[in-house]
Amino acid sequence: MDEKCSFIYNTLQEIYKVPKCELNYENNFQLLVAVILSAQCTDKRVNIVTKELFKKYKTPQDFLKLRQIELEKLIYSCGFYKNKAKNILAMCYDLVEKYNGVVPNKLEDLITLSGVGRKTANVVLSEGFKQNAIAVDTHVFRVSHRLNLSKSKTPDKTEEDLKKIFDENLWSVLHLYLVLFGRYICKSQKPSCDICKFNNICEFYKGRNN
Repeated sequence: MDEKCSFIYNTLQEIYKVPKCELNYENNFQLLVAVILSAQCTDKRVNIVTKELFKKYKTPQDFLKLRQIELEKLIYSCGFYKNKAKNILAMCYDLVEKYNGVVPNKLEDLITLSGVGRKTANVVLSEGFKQNAIAVDTHVFRVSHRLNLSKSKTPDKTEEDLKKIFDENLWSVLHLYLVLFGRYICKSQKPSCDICKFNNICEFYKGRNN
């Protein structure tokens, strides 16, 4: 890991200490559902919805008792509710049919589930199974490019770039650092550049002030 990467990691560590995922869940199945719901939605909103949802529907089998229109009503406030309801029910069906209702702990298995891509799978692996993985969501993608850690045009390629330059044992916590930094400081609109500790290496900041 080079000097720049060490500086970024150590600085984020100073800011966030021991970071935690902001989604509430009790098991890996709940985590998987919550991550699907979190697409283009705040974790705060997802937590409000899942607090009630998980009281009644605790397993893939429970969810499969719902019709799509019923699930849509329960998750409506998360946005994109039709597509998310469809994906969650299809994912539950796959879990039951392929894995006896148990969330698998391998990337190649997770991405066989309907509606589950690399980002969602990597969150489950790192957060749920405590494996070394980097999930590239919109926050991680944005920060990685602003800090010139990657120039790749897709999340998957950005994930590859990050894995090459950061030590493997840091991947999971780095993901959380970048998510929190992107969510609260390096925001998409109106980033807090005035309090950012990366002004001297930030491509975005240089571009704004030239």
